[in-house]
Amino acid sequence: MASSAATLPSKMKAWTYPEYGKSSDVLKLQFDVVVPQPRDDQVLLQVVAAGINPIDFKRMLGMFKNIDSPLPIIPGYDVAGVVVKVGSQVKKFKEGDQVYGDINEKAVDHPTQFGTIAEFTVVAEKLLALKPKNLSFVEAASLPLVIETAYEGLERCHFSAGKSILVLGGAGGVGTMIIQLAKQVYGASKIAATASTGKLDLLKSLGADLPIDYTNQNFEDLPEKFDVVYDAVGQCERAVKAVKEGGDVVTIYGAVVPPATTFMLTSNGAILEKLEPFLESGKVKPMIDPNGIFPFSETPQAFAYLETGRVTGKVVISIIP
Repeated sequence: MASSAATLPSKMKAWTYPEYGKSSDVLKLQFDVVVPQPRDDQVLLQVVAAGINPIDFKRMLGMFKNIDSPLPIIPGYDVAGVVVKVGSQVKKFKEGDQVYGDINEKAVDHPTQFGTIAEFTVVAEKLLALKPKNLSFVEAASLPLVIETAYEGLERCHFSAGKSILVLGGAGGVGTMIIQLAKQVYGASKIAATASTGKLDLLKSLGADLPIDYTNQNFEDLPEKFDVVYDAVGQCERAVKAVKEGGDVVTIYGAVVPPATTFMLTSNGAILEKLEPFLESGKVKPMIDPNGIFPFSETPQAFAYLETGRVTGKVVISIIP
């Protein structure tokens, strides 16, 4: 599968956008993009699979263009692939290693011009980890941004064994990871989570004790309050009504209402390494939408599906079948 450094092509195929706008209008497949070269602290990857996230289409719409890299941009944060070249300072990885990660250290502060929906991409060594052996490249590519976001939010809430948590948006990319980490890694005493009617069984299978159907129940009206509320959908005003006095609320979308806090993910391969035993044992599982795997040639369709807002878990683009 992997090209050797001696035979690396100088040009590659990549999906790019030369201007900001809707994915259906601006995404173009280019056949002669120059293969980026790794700096001293980077590796060059042959991309096998790329996960996509809402931040990808928000960026494409120009929502943070003032702090973005210059156009044209290759989208994609999440990657799983094979190391084909290493920079002079790289210590952890060698050619042939199978790795995964979120290639943008700061989610919205000048994310790279060369994303992951391409045949090759360059990534800083510290943002990557070795791919768990039991996961396919597609499964691994679904994980980095969402599992690191779930983890960082739980850490910021000082989550720990014996605490209860309410997860808003439990069936989404981040939500499916929050539930699993809260149960398997942190030892939550009780997990409640919201989703639509057809996804309540999924919440139970992930570890939720109390699945809440948001189409017919208001979580803030429950008599029970929670130590932590993790809002992964942007309902902060309601979220703060469901937390115990002195508890923590964290949100990753929309307006922030005190006492809630928000954050933007800092990507870090060390988080993936820390969670590796839970992934290798199968205690924490990737969650890919049943219709969520698309070939490289159908990248626009992958974005169209993600943009419906109805995805369960993740959408992944398979670059090498």
